[in-house]
Amino acid sequence: MGRLEGKVVFLTGAGAGIAKATAQSCVREGARVALFELNEEAGASAEKQIRDAGGDALFVHTDVTNDNSVREAVAKTVKHFGRLDVIFNCAGGSSEDDHPVHEMDLEVWHKTVALNLLHPFLTCRHGIPHLMKAGGGSIINVTSHLGLIGSAKPAYAATKGGIISFTKTLAAQYVSYNIRANAIAPGSIRTERTLGRYDNPNAVLSERAKLDLRRRAKMKKLYPFASGDPKDIAEIAVFLASDESRMLTGTTIAADGGRSSYLNVYSED
Repeated sequence: MGRLEGKVVFLTGAGAGIAKATAQSCVREGARVALFELNEEAGASAEKQIRDAGGDALFVHTDVTNDNSVREAVAKTVKHFGRLDVIFNCAGGSSEDDHPVHEMDLEVWHKTVALNLLHPFLTCRHGIPHLMKAGGGSIINVTSHLGLIGSAKPAYAATKGGIISFTKTLAAQYVSYNIRANAIAPGSIRTERTLGRYDNPNAVLSERAKLDLRRRAKMKKLYPFASGDPKDIAEIAVFLASDESRMLTGTTIAADGGRSSYLNVYSED
């Protein structure tokens, strides 16, 4: 029997990257999954891959920044599978226009807040009542190591830091319903998006992207465990979704190879 046998999981941003890998890992552990994704082609493809491998998946076209869209997506999930046990909030992103506060366009701030912080609020708003009906469950929010330490991208760092506080609040508010809430703070993950941005030799990079690339190379040398693949985060997510993590709630697991934990002063560089 799998570690998630009988559980129903919905995942946001599940057409690619960490969420897609997590959906596949959840299915291998016996779960049924709903794939919330805005990109219809990516969502349908992810659903087909899981079904072709013998899993049970449902793609639900969803705009996670829209309240009605999230409400309908959750309703479709519960109608199709009959229950809900795990919420995995992974959709998110940053913008190259995430400039210093005094230079930032207000629209960039609003879009970043909507995608990274409003989105998990909406999924929890509509999903938690079903976890309560199921007798409990697990909420897993994906933040970032930059939410733990801050960064040169104020909108991104602020929203990712907000997720950490939001997760602690969820843990406190719903403990009496047997609902746990935890967060994962990844470091550098080789998703399709990051590979396309930084590892594509034909990509035309802005000066800021070139600087980011140089910083990534330096960080890789200083923190050799800080870079991973989507499946690495997926394994942590499966653990948090399973009963194996029953003593964990309100925590943030920093899967960043130590970048948010210590300053590496021992490098010979």
